[in-house]
Amino acid sequence: MNTRNKLKILNDPIYGFITIPNPLIFDLIEHKYFQRLRRISQMGMSYLVYPGAHHTRFHHALGCMHLMQKAIQVLCFKGVKISEEEKQALLIAILLHDIGHGPFSHAMEHSIVNSVHHEEISLLLMEQLNKEFNGSLTLAIEIFKGNYPRKFMYQLISGQIDMDRADYLKRDSFYTGVAEGNINSERIITMLSVVDDELVIEEKGIYSVEKFLVARRLMYWQVYLHKTSLVAEQLLIRVLKRAKELTLQGTELKASAALSFFIRNEISIEDFNYEVLDTFAKLDDYDIVSAMKEWMNEDDFVLSNLCNMIINRDLLRIKIKNKKISAKKVQNETQSLLEKHNISEAEASYFVFSGEISNQAYKTTSQNINILMKTGKIQDVVKASDQLNLKALSKPVTKYYICYPKDKL
Repeated sequence: MNTRNKLKILNDPIYGFITIPNPLIFDLIEHKYFQRLRRISQMGMSYLVYPGAHHTRFHHALGCMHLMQKAIQVLCFKGVKISEEEKQALLIAILLHDIGHGPFSHAMEHSIVNSVHHEEISLLLMEQLNKEFNGSLTLAIEIFKGNYPRKFMYQLISGQIDMDRADYLKRDSFYTGVAEGNINSERIITMLSVVDDELVIEEKGIYSVEKFLVARRLMYWQVYLHKTSLVAEQLLIRVLKRAKELTLQGTELKASAALSFFIRNEISIEDFNYEVLDTFAKLDDYDIVSAMKEWMNEDDFVLSNLCNMIINRDLLRIKIKNKKISAKKVQNETQSLLEKHNISEAEASYFVFSGEISNQAYKTTSQNINILMKTGKIQDVVKASDQLNLKALSKPVTKYYICYPKDKL
């Protein structure tokens, strides 16, 4: 009989000790699907800008679970009735919310699989785990999908001030050293309450919410949309796109079995049977890095140069502007590349391209952040706040970028 102690305590650099509350959650953490998150970086290519940003999705998922434990305690203390089954389901749903992330986070959604979002793969992995754990994840999956009638539970997992954001802003700020993102997640959680099955923040927590929204905006410009991370992620998308293109033309590229499978096959959501899902769960950052180290030596001009740029951090030049990049500017850069190297326009498009990025700290169109006033009235945070800039934070700001080679390519 296995009498292993499953009530473990983990040491987290941000929150101190995190407790694993029950044997089921311990077994989920031990599962190979979850352990894989140790090999998926939380911030993709951001370590090329912030050398400390090497933390993983594994770190983040455990942090989210810890914050959910706190949120449940606070709400129960305030008289919100949450059953033991619901408590466990909330912890499982937040623990597994990112389990479907591919290597280097979002780059894979555009290249390894055909527009399959990580949320969809997370759901498939959760359903597979539910089979293995005899249906004990059924309620967690209902909450994760937003099908459970108690709306505040879904808002804790996926809202504008959910446990996911409460952890990643604080964690990413810590590991990058960007102090502007350091939010007071403890205070925000302490101010949570529920009215008519919807999540609200008590009025005295309004300044913490304002700080949270400002921090989110600053972290997007300073970290998540930093121009170097942006160009590195675009190069990675193009590496995988080129690898697929060459493979379809008959080139044999060295790669792990899992990566080879996704490069050789066009996989969309309909193709995700158990075998495909299990193969996806074998993919992590290491597959991509070791493949790029091999592909640096390929004869193909495009693939070898793209891989060299990422591995040796000698990236394309990137310029960010407030207005759209003219087609003429792209054409000029393409032309000078064509004159320099004997390549086609299609090949040149891997090195010269433009795009846009957008930052919106608070979306007034989706679930609002509602403030519970002392009078009992509920107001949207933008109305309740005396800070003028919250209105500005709820407007999307779009910027435009162009990437092109440095002179030495």
